[in-house]
Amino acid sequence: MSDFTKIPMKTPLVEMDGDEMTRVIWKMIKDILLTPYVDLKTEYYDLGLEHREATKDQVTIDSAEATKKYGVAVKCATITPNAARVKEYNLTEMWKSPNGTIRAILDGTVFRTPILLKGITPYIPTWTKPITIARHAYGDLYKNVEMRVPENAKAELVVTKADGTEERVTIHEFKTPGVIQGLHNIDKSIESFARSCFNYALSMKQDLWFAAKDTISKTYDHRFKDIFQEIYDAEYKEKFEKVGIEYFYTLIDDAIARVIRSEGGYIWACKNYDGDVMSDMIATAYGSLAMMTSVLVSPDGVYEYEAAHGTVQRHYYKYLKGETTSTNSVATLFAWTGALRKRGELDDLPELSAFADKLEKATLQTIEEDGIMTGDLAAMSTLPNAKKVDTEGFLLAIRDRLAQLL
Repeated sequence: MSDFTKIPMKTPLVEMDGDEMTRVIWKMIKDILLTPYVDLKTEYYDLGLEHREATKDQVTIDSAEATKKYGVAVKCATITPNAARVKEYNLTEMWKSPNGTIRAILDGTVFRTPILLKGITPYIPTWTKPITIARHAYGDLYKNVEMRVPENAKAELVVTKADGTEERVTIHEFKTPGVIQGLHNIDKSIESFARSCFNYALSMKQDLWFAAKDTISKTYDHRFKDIFQEIYDAEYKEKFEKVGIEYFYTLIDDAIARVIRSEGGYIWACKNYDGDVMSDMIATAYGSLAMMTSVLVSPDGVYEYEAAHGTVQRHYYKYLKGETTSTNSVATLFAWTGALRKRGELDDLPELSAFADKLEKATLQTIEEDGIMTGDLAAMSTLPNAKKVDTEGFLLAIRDRLAQLL
């Protein structure tokens, strides 16, 4: 290593640090696998919950604005506080999800893809290629308003137009107590969702599916369907045909049936809630959320890479007690490699992109060929030489493999 010339960078990555065990892993990855090889340039933002509290969450907004400026970010997993976390961290407010804030500012779509490994067979054995979930990140259930309704009440949907006139629709006349919620979306966000999906499909050269339930939701879901089709016909049809890929719409229930019977190898675009659920289903069926990449892509080509899982709270408490942990760092590591590869592509630094490729290859070789892995993978693996190591030991083993490739 003494005679190794570090790979240069031109433009900084936006680096968003996070919480708990993933914050510990974050530093290990940088110290063991990145800074010895790359002249790492980042613009650092601490999105740990304590610093979000200290800045009244301004740091999250600042990190998203910096991402718009530089074009590529890498993010550690962060805590979205609930009532228990408010008490634990003595928060003045139950701060919103950093991911939700960043997604709204970047107007992006989340693409989540499983990392396939030899020796770990998907629960659906026909899935020999990865399935990418494209999740719309605005509106629907996540920006809903809801109320409990007393008996003998009438609920109406009311739209007050700019000229003061109203349009009313009766939702339900409640003879007994019940509940009600209102959802919304906006054309601009749906258009951004569609363009992000079409652009990503072209970049990956993979078919794109979009699924909703327009037979039941004849206005709301149908609007999604229409916007996708209009943009595809006007802007992307010829591009798709030129590279030999396909776009099609189908009902969400039909899509699920097709997905289960498929071999994978395509992008499945889902509305916000559908994407939330289906990405976890896909991750579990392929093996683990810890083996799932996640990238937020805006329609104007801004990228934010992160792991698809949470902060691994249970392992963090063990770590604080000085106990041994065996925490899977692959998804977090692949967030870094994804960001470095994209930075290399945008800045015309092929050696930086090649380093990202080699680091990913070294990671997979460590697991598949050497049998060295963390506890979650060892529990699923069918490899005869599977060997569980601790959190740091896994990264050190990857470093040894990487040395052979550089």
